[in-house]
Amino acid sequence: MITKNQRYTVTIENTTIEGFGVCRIDGRAVFVQGALEGEQWDILILKVSAAAVWAKGLQCLSAARDRLDNDCPNPCGGCALRQAEYSAELNIKQQHVKDCLNRIGNLGVEAVPIHPSPSVRRYRNKAIFAVGLSNGRAVFGFYRPRSHDIIPITDCLLQSERCIRAAKAVTDYLNREHILPYDEVTGKGTLRHIFYRESRCGDAVLCLISARGFGNRTEELVNCLRETCNELTGIVLNINKTTGNTVLSGDFYTLWGEPTVRETFCGYTFRFSPQAFLQVNPSQAEMIYRKAVTFASETEKTIDSKTNCASAEAAETCSKNKLALELYCGAGTVSLCLATAFNRVIAAEIVPEAVENARLNAEYNGVDTIEFRCADAGEIADQLSAEGIRPDVVLVDPPRKGLTGQVIYDISRMQPERVVYISCNPATLARDLRVFTDLGYELKYAEAFDMFPRTAHVETVVLMSRIQA
Repeated sequence: MITKNQRYTVTIENTTIEGFGVCRIDGRAVFVQGALEGEQWDILILKVSAAAVWAKGLQCLSAARDRLDNDCPNPCGGCALRQAEYSAELNIKQQHVKDCLNRIGNLGVEAVPIHPSPSVRRYRNKAIFAVGLSNGRAVFGFYRPRSHDIIPITDCLLQSERCIRAAKAVTDYLNREHILPYDEVTGKGTLRHIFYRESRCGDAVLCLISARGFGNRTEELVNCLRETCNELTGIVLNINKTTGNTVLSGDFYTLWGEPTVRETFCGYTFRFSPQAFLQVNPSQAEMIYRKAVTFASETEKTIDSKTNCASAEAAETCSKNKLALELYCGAGTVSLCLATAFNRVIAAEIVPEAVENARLNAEYNGVDTIEFRCADAGEIADQLSAEGIRPDVVLVDPPRKGLTGQVIYDISRMQPERVVYISCNPATLARDLRVFTDLGYELKYAEAFDMFPRTAHVETVVLMSRIQA
């Protein structure tokens, strides 16, 4: 029987997407953080439960050829796969998607192509740093896993150098002026978080999330940040008086410049406010959007069996005069991309502010073939039924929790010929696809995209087709 504090020498059989090596002792799976497939380790058992066994790697006796020295000094736990060559990381993520589709979805998938990220380092266009005290000085960083203890950082290899410079300029000012960060226990202090976002268009907006603002020091702070970080195009203050974990809440005030960043996707330019959703890896996001539009507009004749891709020209030709429905449309990014291939697009979102942002983005780009509606899936299904409208394709891009059974049912009763699903969680994707198959749909194509290199996340785009009776 395996018990805590026992030591073993083991061979790692595979590596999970969370960066844990898996070995077997007495028939039980044992998870060793940071170990890679094929390696030999001396391990120490840390925890034994009915569900799993967890161990600490004491010494790597035989390293895998794919192992890298971890070049990140921050113990925040965000980079679960930084110890592996990028090619090995892609293999791990590819296998994870395939395993989820088969084990959870029971879909019989033989292979899932994966698209690498164009950049592996400093690819993020957004950062949210917690602000607190360390040794009496204001610092920025990330929360330690499963706590609100801040791990101070001086750099993050996923963030741009401009982002780190802006965060450092803020805490340097706090320390120089003896301004205390916000203390969530006592409710005293000022600054809670630093939110930075930039774009490929050259925009860079710094948002300061504060409990009570900076009073008569505001102008001085703005001038200091503009002088230190001359690439900034806007500085925004968010007064957040809530007591929960929500970072952006309350009122927003533009202190200087433009509060939005511009980003381009598929030939369109979009504007995003600090509270609007924008993918953190825009180059890879654009590839995902193009693939989703290709899947949405494909027919059997437009797919090349060798490349598993559709001809964009053929897809556009066969999709004109047809209707696409997008759920969870957000700021309308995918909606406008769909408009390149469909004569009409209806896009739905339950957040009124997002719907208004989407309408403004469509107007800004001169696109008038998209109808934005503030409604959930059930309401849209009822509305279209009453109007005698049946969408040819439904595209969904839900949050990590995936779709509810009711939403899947609402989609299926509209009887679209195709359903395109963009997912950031292979497990909930597989669960939802299994429900779709029970309702008369079959999986046609699935492709993975590494949106978040070095982390335990992967995106997937799938096409489901309605089985003809």
